[in-house]
Amino acid sequence: QVQLVESGGESVQAGGSLRLACVASGYPGSMNCVGWFRQAPGKEREGVAAIYTDDGSTYYADSVKGRFTISRDNAKETVYLQLNSLKPEDTAMYYCAADWIPNNRPRSWSLKESQYNNWGPGTQVTVSS
Repeated sequence: QVQLVESGGESVQAGGSLRLACVASGYPGSMNCVGWFRQAPGKEREGVAAIYTDDGSTYYADSVKGRFTISRDNAKETVYLQLNSLKPEDTAMYYCAADWIPNNRPRSWSLKESQYNNWGPGTQVTVSS
């Protein structure tokens, strides 16, 4: 079973940057997609960004396009999420998730929570104005 652990969350001021990391262990090669999700208090969890580990294709929520960048280091079994130009509304618990998403599904589904069965415990990002 795949284990995922996130790190890098902290408190920053608006306009600042952070880099989150998601380290996978336990047969991560059985997963072909890693997604980052976030959940703010009182809100539903939403997909932020996702990356397919085979070809590196990426997908982003409209709310973070141009500000967040997802990347992977397959040798380190780590997926990163670079957060730039942070806004107070980016404050949330950030989770990474991984799974094998069949190729016959639209790749945009990688931002859907329902596509993942393996989740990390989360890392908190707090952005102050």
